[in-house]
Amino acid sequence: MTTQTSHDNGSAQHAESTDSPTSPAGSPSAAGRTILVTSATGKTGRRVARGLAERGARVRSGSRTGTTRFDWTDPAGWGPALDGADSAYVSYYPDLAAPGATDAMRAFGELATAHGIRRITLLSGRGEPEAVLAEEALRNAAPETELTVVRASFFAQNFDEGFLAEGVASGTIAFPAGTTAEPFVDADDLADVIVETLTADGHAGLIHEVTGPEALTFAEAAAEISRAAGRTVTYAPMTAPEYAALLAGFGLPEPESDWLAELFATLLDGHNTPVTDGVKRVLGRDPLPFSVYARETFETTE
Repeated sequence: MTTQTSHDNGSAQHAESTDSPTSPAGSPSAAGRTILVTSATGKTGRRVARGLAERGARVRSGSRTGTTRFDWTDPAGWGPALDGADSAYVSYYPDLAAPGATDAMRAFGELATAHGIRRITLLSGRGEPEAVLAEEALRNAAPETELTVVRASFFAQNFDEGFLAEGVASGTIAFPAGTTAEPFVDADDLADVIVETLTADGHAGLIHEVTGPEALTFAEAAAEISRAAGRTVTYAPMTAPEYAALLAGFGLPEPESDWLAELFATLLDGHNTPVTDGVKRVLGRDPLPFSVYARETFETTE
């Protein structure tokens, strides 16, 4: 579930990085590589850009307002952003399961092939049949490119950087997840996996499913945040229609609010509850537990 409205929407901006080709001890170096990071101001994009720069890559941070202009609604800018790059991190807005994503992936893949892109890592979502179609469209459009797909669970950071942050701040998280447990993944772990696939060999053609180490219900997640913050944060379950009406009340167009509500309700029906070992298989370490994320993010020092 990579919906930018929920997963990967951010406000920080990054200029292109031209850091010297140094890398942390023991990590693969990306020295000499120019890597395009799409949606580089989002939750994963800015973390991936930072991680790539630390490994010596020349990072081309694509965004609607940055030095490298990149907007998924403006295909005319994709070619110039790809020109001179040899790899790319692809995070599609608003979601890889959204209408139009398959066509966009096909067009992007064709351009990537024309520009000689050798390696792509695509952010996708777990349990999204429509996203799989978009994955296949990119794979078929760029058959000579080393493509790695990273399918992520729900981001822990949605509670502080994403659309749930307002609910956390107000003390009530209203969301259509019922009692379903979700293995929330830490965005830093996800970004580390993506950086690894772009800088190390052996990931071409693979699909990595990444989750946190345990599944929690939204009520349990709210309880963890409450313990860390020293104040009460509760979870208020809603139906999909109720959530769509809530989004529409905030000004989101009705077709988009209906689609998002239905997407969340469908994905949080229990089929994505199982935990995977994707983070450990790629990075050789365990993923961050949600309780640790909550303490690091919400714990007060008063």
